[in-house]
Amino acid sequence: MSLSHLRGELRINEPLMRYTSWRVGGPSDRYYRPADGADLSEFMHRLPNEESILWMGLGSNLLIRDGGFRGTTVSVHGVLDQLRRIDDTRVFVEAGVHCARLAKLVASWGLAGGEFFAGIPGTLGGALAMNAGAWGGETWSVVESVRVIARDGAVRDLPASAFETGYRSVTAPESDLWFVAAELAFTPDHDGQAPARIRRMIAERKASQPVGKPSCGSVFRNPAGDHAARLIEAAGLKGYRIGDAEVSPKHANFIINCGHARAADIESLITLVRDTVRRTADVDLIPEVRIVGEAA
Repeated sequence: MSLSHLRGELRINEPLMRYTSWRVGGPSDRYYRPADGADLSEFMHRLPNEESILWMGLGSNLLIRDGGFRGTTVSVHGVLDQLRRIDDTRVFVEAGVHCARLAKLVASWGLAGGEFFAGIPGTLGGALAMNAGAWGGETWSVVESVRVIARDGAVRDLPASAFETGYRSVTAPESDLWFVAAELAFTPDHDGQAPARIRRMIAERKASQPVGKPSCGSVFRNPAGDHAARLIEAAGLKGYRIGDAEVSPKHANFIINCGHARAADIESLITLVRDTVRRTADVDLIPEVRIVGEAA
C-alpha cells in the first residue's frame, strides 16, 4: 500500500494494550491514526479489499486477545472530534468524541435527553455501533441520521431508519460500514436540571462501580426482567479470579484487571461466568464486549 500523500501516522506491530480500557492485548499488524476525515477516506481507499479492519475509539467494550490483531487498526479518538450545535435541538457529533464530553456539552447548551451519555465509557462511534446505553437511555433513541464510511473511503449520510436497532444491537443496511459522525436530536431542558442530573449519575456511578480500575464497563447484557450483576453475584462469583482478572467485588458485571491480567485470563473468566450462571440460573448471559484477535 502506497503511503504517499497520506498525512496520518502509521505504526507497524503496534501494541494495542495501551489503547484499550482493560490494558491488555497484543499488537496490531498495522495501526493508523489519520490526520483528519479526508485523510481517513484516502487511507481507506488505499487499503486492500481483503484487509481486516478494527475500528477503535477509546478501546472500551473491546477485548484484544494476546496474540494481537492480524490486519489494520484505525484509531479515531482525538481525530474525529468535532462537536457543534446545528440548531435549537440538534447537534452534530463525530465518532471520536468521548460520550461524557457529549453529555456535558449538550447539557450546558440547555438541552435534555443526553444525560445518559455520561455513563457510557467510550466514544460516540462505539456507542452507535452497539446502541450503548446507561441509566435507561440508549444511543439510537436520539439519532436522526448518521455519516458512514465504506471500505473504498466513500462517505455518505443515512437516516436512522436505515438501521435496525435493539437492546445493545445495531444492524446496518449493508456490510463494511463504519460510523464517522451523527446528527442527534434532544429536547429543551425546561427545568434547567440536566447538569445536576449528570452530576448525580456520575456520583452514583462512582459509588456503585469500580471506577479507576481497568475494565470494559459492563461485560454482559442484562437479560429481560433481570440484571446480569444480580445473577453473577447469586452464583457466588463476586471476587472470583483467574490470574489477575477478577469479577469486581463492587459490581459483579465488571471484570477488572488487578494489575497484570492477560487477555486470556479475562476471556477465561467471561466463559466461566457464563457457564456458571447458565448452570445455576438457567440463563445464558450475552457479552456486550467484543472479542477480537488471535490467542498468544
